Order: sequence, then structure tokens, then C-alpha cells
Amino acid sequence: MATDAHGEGGKGPLHQFQVEHWVPIHIGDVTVSFTNSAAYMVAAVVLIILFTTLTVRRRELVPGRWQSLAEVTYEFVGNMIRDNVGNEGKPYFPFVFTLFMFILFCNMLGMLPYSFTVTSQIIVTFGLALVVFIGVTIIGFIKHGFGFFGFFLPAGVPGFLAPLVIPIEVLSYLIRPVSLGLRLFANLTAGHTMLKVFASFIISLGAFYIVPGVIPFSVVVALTVLEFAIAFLQAYVFAVLSCIYLHDALHMH
Repeated sequence: MATDAHGEGGKGPLHQFQVEHWVPIHIGDVTVSFTNSAAYMVAAVVLIILFTTLTVRRRELVPGRWQSLAEVTYEFVGNMIRDNVGNEGKPYFPFVFTLFMFILFCNMLGMLPYSFTVTSQIIVTFGLALVVFIGVTIIGFIKHGFGFFGFFLPAGVPGFLAPLVIPIEVLSYLIRPVSLGLRLFANLTAGHTMLKVFASFIISLGAFYIVPGVIPFSVVVALTVLEFAIAFLQAYVFAVLSCIYLHDALHMH
């Protein structure tokens, strides 16, 4: 939840990120409960399906507002792939589009009062990043075979520098899913935590004097607008970086 100004009974600003078991399910010693995190992921998927089907159902020659929004979204992701991957990236449009939309809708759902931000969970963001990492690695080997190992020794590097360059390139490659997942997690968690902290100031200051409460309220409004922008930006950054990694796998630098 992004802007709980009621303090949730005095609970700290990090309580909003707590995963709760809504439907407890246990199989032996393994817990497979349906959590609030799973519920919001399902909600995001349902909303995406509704958005991508209902908005273009009529396929009007002169599109309305919702159909225009859907077409702009498709074109936005399409241009992203063309600019960062090239024409060879067209077959991967469904994956990149789904990835972008899923992160965007999860981020936006997390902006609703008393909601849960799925992308504030490192296991979720790292899982998405790992899917991208494994996927582009497989694509690289399918495209180039064992020649893909040449990715770790850029062309033009003198042979005597290979023992130094190769470990650096391998480490840089392996760190990709960590940095990709951590970036999304850190930005969403930090922003929502700041909103919760400043929202608590509204209650503590405004409860006694109206004027002091206006200052943190103004800050919360500004931070909320900023968080909406970050919610979109982080989905875009995640998708763009995925396209760049895909470009590397297809074109080898």
C-alpha cells in the first residue's frame, strides 16, 4: 500500500510489505498458501487480459479513447523493441509486452490505498529478472551455438588480456539478474516507505494544529505524483534492459 495515512494502528512503514496468508494451504511441511502477493498478481493478470481484449474488441476504424490507449501501448512496446533489438526482435514482442504490462499493472495496483505492492518483494522482481536472464541465454546459444562463449571476449581484445577480460565479462553477465531485480525492488520499496513515513507526519502534526499538517500533506501529494511516474518508469527500464540483453544475445555485442 502506497499512501496509508491512517497509520494502520501504529504499525511501522515496512508493515505494508508484509506477505499475508489469505488462504492457508499446507502440503506436508511445505506451505503453498494463497497470499496477498499472489492475489495482486492474479488481479494484475486479469486486468491486463481485460485491457488488451475489451479495448480492441470492436476494432473501430476511428478508435475511441480506450482503443487508442491500447494501440499506443502496443506501438510503444513495438518501438522499444525495434530501437533496442532491431527487426530480429519482432518474434519476442509478446514476451516483452507481457513483461512490461505485468510490471506496470503491479506497480500501479500498489499505488491504490490499502493495497499491496507485488514488485516490492525481492523474490518477485528477482524471479522476473531470472526468467529474462535464462531466456536470453538460451536464445544466445540457440542462435550462435558454442560461439556464444565469444560474447565474453569482445572482438579486438589482445590475447594476453583474455585471462583478465573473460572473468570480468562473465561476472558482469552473471550479475545482470541481480541488478535488474534489485533495481525494481529498491525503487518501489524506497518510494512507498517514504510515502508512509510522510503520511504518518500528517496525522501526528495535523492532529493538534492544521497548519503544520499541511506541509507533510503537500510533500505526500508531490511524492505520490512522483511515485506514479516511477511506477511507469521502472516498468519501462526493466523492459528496455531486457531488450538490451536480448540484443546482446542475438547480435553478440
